[in-house]
Amino acid sequence: MENFKNYLEISAEVQQALDAGQPVVALESTIISHGMPYPQNVETALNVEKIVRQNGAIPATVAIIGGKLKVGLSKQEITHLGKKGLDVIKASRRDMPILATKGEDGATTVAATMIIAAFAGISIFSTGGIGGVHRGAETTMDISADLEELAMTPVMVVCAGAKSILDLGLTLEYLETKGVAVLGYQTKELPAFYTRESGYYVDYRMDSPAEIASAFKTKQDLGLKGGMLVTNPIPQQYAMEHDYITAKIEEAVKEANQLGIKGKETTPFLLDKIKQITSGTSLEANIQLVYNNAALAAQIAVQLSQMQHASSLTFDL
Repeated sequence: MENFKNYLEISAEVQQALDAGQPVVALESTIISHGMPYPQNVETALNVEKIVRQNGAIPATVAIIGGKLKVGLSKQEITHLGKKGLDVIKASRRDMPILATKGEDGATTVAATMIIAAFAGISIFSTGGIGGVHRGAETTMDISADLEELAMTPVMVVCAGAKSILDLGLTLEYLETKGVAVLGYQTKELPAFYTRESGYYVDYRMDSPAEIASAFKTKQDLGLKGGMLVTNPIPQQYAMEHDYITAKIEEAVKEANQLGIKGKETTPFLLDKIKQITSGTSLEANIQLVYNNAALAAQIAVQLSQMQHASSLTFDL
């Protein structure tokens, strides 16, 4: 049953690329509406698309607009989400049927973007950082839906690690339990969003986009369910010092607890608070790591496309 097609709208450019077997990279829209203020959010989103193109792939920004699951947004649609900002609902798996039914807009999280990308037949997705197990989750049970989606949905996610406001150790344990391989691009240490260090380690180090693409293709060939997580350290020149940002995060977490902020409001509050505490340097770091991830994701998509094409030629012979 493919009734989801009644709700899915793929742009002509993205559909043509998919039909031709060209590399396509999915991009999320939460960063547009919830990640930063207008007009910087729109400028960043358009730059991310440009970087994907410069690295040989077609960008497919994903969002829910007017109840439609959109894959490949126009500049006007990106601007609409940017101007509407926090008034756009932050949409995860649970929100998708409600927004589609009510004909409303939604900025897609990692989880929702993975689902819609899979509907469209896109295998590679670039984001900033994934959600994970929140600090204190042993009592609050606050665990991001992103982790469950990685366990179920066959999409590779390229990120700068889990957001450093999370419990990184428990996040890795959860992914291991769910059978999700965590790869480090040219590193064995798990990057922690703003910083290249965390004190935790990924499952495997991978040194090239081709090596990562090959691992994912093998997973596809084996028919194993779920996705794969690629962690890509923030470029050194934009990285923040580990002890400094950790102290600032602790400060922000303490304030969130005092104010009783919980659930999906936690991450936006903490990121905004950290931006204030760091005098805006965290926002610039956020933008640069998103650009860095988009370039790597496009390079992986190009390699995967070439491998799939070669495999189909061999099969035809």
